[in-house]
Amino acid sequence: VDLKECLQSAEFISSSDGNFKVLEDGSVYTTAALSLSAEKKTFTILLKDIQEQIQKKIHVSLVEEEKKKTRHTRDTVLKRTKRRWGPIPSVMIENSLGPFPLQIQQVQSDTAQNYTIYYSASGPGIDQDPKGLFYIERETGNIFATRAVDREQYPSFQIICFATTPDGYSPEVPLVHTIRIEDDNDNAPYFTQDLFEFCVPENSRPGVVVGKVIAEDRDEPYTLHTTLKYRIVSQTPPITPAFSLHGDTGVISVLLPQLDRELVPSYTLLVEVRDMAGQPFGLCTTGTVVVKIEDTNDNAPSFKQLQYETRVEENRVNVEILRVSVVDLDEPGSPGSGAVYEIIRGNDDQAFEITTDKNTNEGILCVVKGLDYETAKQRVLVIGVNNEAPYLLAPHSQQLSQSTSSVTVHVLDMDEGPVFKPCLLRLDVKECEDIGTAIGRYVAEDPETGNSEGIRYRIPPGQCNWINIDDRSGEVRTVRVLDRDIGEMRRGQCNVTVLAIDRNGKTGTGTIQVCIVPGNKNFPRITQTDYIMCRDRKPICLTAQDGDEAPYSAPFVYRITDRNLASMWKLTPHDDNSWYLSPKGDIPYGIYEIPVSVIDNGGKIGENTVRVNLCDCVTPTECDGRARQLSGGNVTLGLWAILAMILGSLLLLLILITICGCCGAGVMHRQVTDDCANHNLIISNTEAPGEEVMDHNIIPLQSTCDQGGYGVKTGEQQTFEMVKGRGHTLESVKGGGHQTLGSVKEGGGQPMMDTCRYSYSEWHNFTHPRLGEKVHLCRQDEEQKHSEDYLLSYNYEGKGSLAGSVGCCSDQHEEEALDFLDQLEPKFRTLAETCIKR
Repeated sequence: VDLKECLQSAEFISSSDGNFKVLEDGSVYTTAALSLSAEKKTFTILLKDIQEQIQKKIHVSLVEEEKKKTRHTRDTVLKRTKRRWGPIPSVMIENSLGPFPLQIQQVQSDTAQNYTIYYSASGPGIDQDPKGLFYIERETGNIFATRAVDREQYPSFQIICFATTPDGYSPEVPLVHTIRIEDDNDNAPYFTQDLFEFCVPENSRPGVVVGKVIAEDRDEPYTLHTTLKYRIVSQTPPITPAFSLHGDTGVISVLLPQLDRELVPSYTLLVEVRDMAGQPFGLCTTGTVVVKIEDTNDNAPSFKQLQYETRVEENRVNVEILRVSVVDLDEPGSPGSGAVYEIIRGNDDQAFEITTDKNTNEGILCVVKGLDYETAKQRVLVIGVNNEAPYLLAPHSQQLSQSTSSVTVHVLDMDEGPVFKPCLLRLDVKECEDIGTAIGRYVAEDPETGNSEGIRYRIPPGQCNWINIDDRSGEVRTVRVLDRDIGEMRRGQCNVTVLAIDRNGKTGTGTIQVCIVPGNKNFPRITQTDYIMCRDRKPICLTAQDGDEAPYSAPFVYRITDRNLASMWKLTPHDDNSWYLSPKGDIPYGIYEIPVSVIDNGGKIGENTVRVNLCDCVTPTECDGRARQLSGGNVTLGLWAILAMILGSLLLLLILITICGCCGAGVMHRQVTDDCANHNLIISNTEAPGEEVMDHNIIPLQSTCDQGGYGVKTGEQQTFEMVKGRGHTLESVKGGGHQTLGSVKEGGGQPMMDTCRYSYSEWHNFTHPRLGEKVHLCRQDEEQKHSEDYLLSYNYEGKGSLAGSVGCCSDQHEEEALDFLDQLEPKFRTLAETCIKR
């Protein structure tokens, strides 16, 4: 393989397959016996240039040679041919000394006598005879050279010879004769560069490659004439050898374990290259190699002085007070010598700052905050220095320590103006304080004397004019009533700048921040004062509001200020803002104007009058039977309420007709005994907060009707349950009168005949179509279209009584329909007696 064509400067040659070995001349050998299969055998030759970091690959494929087919005997044809003239190639020594003409070769033919040279060539691209360099004797066929030949110019020749008979006939085919020029070691090797320059970091380990020197030879390749050897002849400075040179490759490596740039910045090497594999009789040439040692940060900077002193006036800011310098043996201008300064101690208040001057590498110490002579007359700082680049220590060397230096800063006393302490004073003032109220004191001190004597105070014009300050004592008073809702105080605070002037006219400034604390300036009031309370006496929720902020608003306390009304009405807490108003006991219907006082958390009392219309109604819209204006809104009697009233009236009317028709005018009067009933009457729970009061609307009926009444016999007892729907009962229909136990009782308490004029089926057949027609025609609009929800669904509100529902009648005769009244519990006995008296 041609290695030079792929990579001429190859230093490293290797094969990917260990069964093959590649030499430097490109020849490939097998290292073991191989058996090639039918497929190709491939491997890769790797070439590397270590110095230039170049890598090339050559892919080699091996193919098994095809075996030549042997011909059978019958296919072989033997022919007689004349022996041709064919001398072996000639060899001529390069730079031969003669004598000339020098015989090279003799060519002869058996049939010809005259010989001529028709054409000659030498080397690639040379097509002409080099001016009679060779000639041939016509009669003998001897070929002669006329002079010495340079192989580097003509490596070989090809001469075409012709043999003719005397009559000019050419019996022979022209003969091509090759003359090869044998190389002579007449060229010394030479370096490709006049000067080789390499760099290597200091403290590099032995074996680190520095670079490679390259030499060439014009003699014939792959011979001893071009087999070169390298060596170092001398080193400058002539100290311990620092580098080694590989004799075959010319690679220079580090030899000395410690290369110190600060000691020797560069080395100059005199190198030699010799052919004939370095034999003494070989030709040689020398060259120069310069190796520069690159700097690494292996030296720590150190201060030139261990102590510094400087002065600065107090209150001076952003002023340079000192410059410090360091010594660093590393290369100037490199990151290894660039200094980075820092203040290690003594700068807790961040009053000092130190930076680096890039041009001089000095540290510049500045004051960035004003110093106070009265606080500290001098400051002691400890500063340290490092490099920009990290330290790269030499092998087996000790850790570098940071260099430090102390700086003493003397503070010079200066005449200063008064100083407020603190510079910002916060004063909290309650809202609506009286004019002239003292809210605080703000004074300044003279830094030199430490007291406030002789200092005058004033507030510059053009600021918030809500406060004033006494010019001698510094006492702060209000000038106006502070209100969070007016002017500059809308944000709840204002800042006032105050001036302090001493006897020498020096001035100091301070700031007063006046913050208004919310006060109790608003009375609590009830948001809604007009209400309607129906017969259910559901408590009214009173809610109050207060424009003040905490802690002068909620929680509120409600009180009824009128004693007479307080005996009839009561207030109970609900939450911080709301209380419930409800009647005490069974008070008469009417309009009540109740004076209610609301006390906020700050003790401020707001008087309110709550107007309550206690109405005999089921819903507020039914009160007075017409629309009523409440709380600024229009409330009218709804269509559903009208529908409920109509249905209730019809139902009550049917019940009365049935009772009168079936049972006549006689009812049985029964006295209530003291025996306790076993829970014959079901307890009804209230649906809103309030007291448990006696409901005078409960109607115990003593009818023994089986067919016309709404009672159902259950065992030996009979009870009645009210039919409810959307808050309406039989009692909600006015005009028919209240049906009580006494209203159906006949004198003497004698029972009437237990007969009925109509059966239940007759009553049902008569009333059901008419009720359906009334419901069907209810809630029709102008276009005679029915509402989709005019039928009201009645919610289930509890377990029914033992007497069943009043909506059903039994066809069976019951003689004692109200026997359960004889077994009432004591508390229900009183209820029954009350109803009988009414």
